[in-house]
Amino acid sequence: MDAVLLSSYAKVKKNEKALDLGTGTGILPILLEAKNEGLHYTGLEIQEESADMARRSVAYNRLQEKIEIITGDIKEAAGIFGAASFEVITTNPPYMIGEHGLKNDNEALYIARHEALCTLDDILRESSRLLKPKGRLYMVHRPFRLPEILAKMMEYRIEPKRMRLVYPYVDKEPNMVLIEGLRGGKPRMTVEPPLIVYQKNGEYTEELVRIYEMQPDTN
Repeated sequence: MDAVLLSSYAKVKKNEKALDLGTGTGILPILLEAKNEGLHYTGLEIQEESADMARRSVAYNRLQEKIEIITGDIKEAAGIFGAASFEVITTNPPYMIGEHGLKNDNEALYIARHEALCTLDDILRESSRLLKPKGRLYMVHRPFRLPEILAKMMEYRIEPKRMRLVYPYVDKEPNMVLIEGLRGGKPRMTVEPPLIVYQKNGEYTEELVRIYEMQPDTN
């Protein structure tokens, strides 16, 4: 759901190039390509097995000319691609700090969920270097880290511009947050209406149904 919501929140305009940091199996670039008119999409993934799966997904969907998957370390992203190379960056980063949360016996899943190989600081530092002036960062994260996220974004001159909290149920605490930041933007953030995932009967809300109906069939 994280990737689906982020792909609906992010916008890649005509002739823009987008980079997905920590792309995993490549679902986000594929969804973004289907929904936007961007020129080109790149996914950066440190785990070779995941990167290989992403390349196969891209090939299966015959998107090799629009999407490229690169194996590499987020901490070295600016060196890999060069400064000011992208108009848009998306990221669905590891949420947990150190040993916070349950440690998964599957190493790949553990790396994806915990800041084992990169931190929030690494992601925002490299995003600031990679984005062109007025370039946009789109991130999905967890609300319990919002103070750190907003402080770090401003530290690296990525001004928070939009935020939307995602609630599992209307009477529960939010468990996701969608954020848009602008490289070198002026201070002013819009807090958008909440997104509710489930109705009381456990079925998706009408908005979630609409979001999923817009998803391409990527298999």
